[in-house]
Amino acid sequence: MASASRAFSRALRTAAPTLRSTTTRSARLAALSQATQRKPWQRGFTSSSDEDGPDKYPGNPTGLLVGAATLFTGAVVYGLYTQKPELFGQEPKRRIFVPRFGDYQKVYDAIAKRLHEHDNYDDGSYGPVLLRLAWHASGTYDKLTNTGGSNGATMRFAPESDHGANAGLKAARDFLEPVKEAFPWITYSDLWILAGVCSIQEMQGPKIPYRAGRSDRDLSFCTPDGRLPDASKDGSHIRAIFGRMGFGDREMVALSGAHALGRCHTDRSGYHGPWTFSPTTLTNDYFKLLLDEKWAYKKWNGPKQFEDVKTKTLMMLPTDMELVKDKAFRKYTELYAKDNDAFFKDFSDAVVTLFELGVPFEQPEDLRYTFKSSFD
Repeated sequence: MASASRAFSRALRTAAPTLRSTTTRSARLAALSQATQRKPWQRGFTSSSDEDGPDKYPGNPTGLLVGAATLFTGAVVYGLYTQKPELFGQEPKRRIFVPRFGDYQKVYDAIAKRLHEHDNYDDGSYGPVLLRLAWHASGTYDKLTNTGGSNGATMRFAPESDHGANAGLKAARDFLEPVKEAFPWITYSDLWILAGVCSIQEMQGPKIPYRAGRSDRDLSFCTPDGRLPDASKDGSHIRAIFGRMGFGDREMVALSGAHALGRCHTDRSGYHGPWTFSPTTLTNDYFKLLLDEKWAYKKWNGPKQFEDVKTKTLMMLPTDMELVKDKAFRKYTELYAKDNDAFFKDFSDAVVTLFELGVPFEQPEDLRYTFKSSFD
């Protein structure tokens, strides 16, 4: 019996290492199984072993500082790349130029300077023809179709540039080319209207508030011929032309006061002569002369026009004489002949409206620009 007991004990001792190994492996497998059964969001909260080192613990200051420094460096590099791409071998970033009042005043000043320097045109100024350019660029507007107007500068193209009413305006467009070259950011549309504003003010007329924002368009936007006034017609024609733009009788007469400036040319309109004795200064003399002077048909081979009986040096067109013949027109003609301030106010208001017809402005009406003239 004792020998059997000793034999069994030896058998257990011989088998013990194998059993212990099996038990250890089972424990490890159980631990591994338990670890793999943890939820995904629980795994991040398990403690690391000692051999991972102190930098692996969450919230370690050294790790945070290294991460922050990396982010900061990346931000600096990205900022340099976006602001100074040329440092990385890329094309320099182009800044979008947004003109402000001072920029447009510089354009105004450049036009005014050229007006005073080039005083060998017609009666001594390009002012009247620049005003005519702005007028004819705007006067093509049709309120029913919302076409035409100063938004487009389509007179740059034929056939609009060849319309009979626009004869001679190439001189005005050419005059402004050096200004366009000096200020390439301004559109032709805005430049032509700004030139009209400048001309009125430099010829001692009233202030004309101005808004920018016209865009240049291609020849597909050219307007048909016949939208501008025909000097040979009567009062019904005047109302049809100006009424198409949305003007009433008072505004029609006020705008006609622009005939105080400039003259007609036989090689352009077929008519000849100035309306007033001071064709480069805007006053209410045009209305005074209509009422105070005696007018008779001019005897010549050209189209029907009138000349003053006294000096035979001034002229009036058939449409001008309608401002005296038509009773509704005449009352405003008489008003402006008596009151130059009333003429200037109504003329300024009507011109602002004319120059803005059909333009989709972003600049609000109450933020229009009023430029300083060379007389201010």
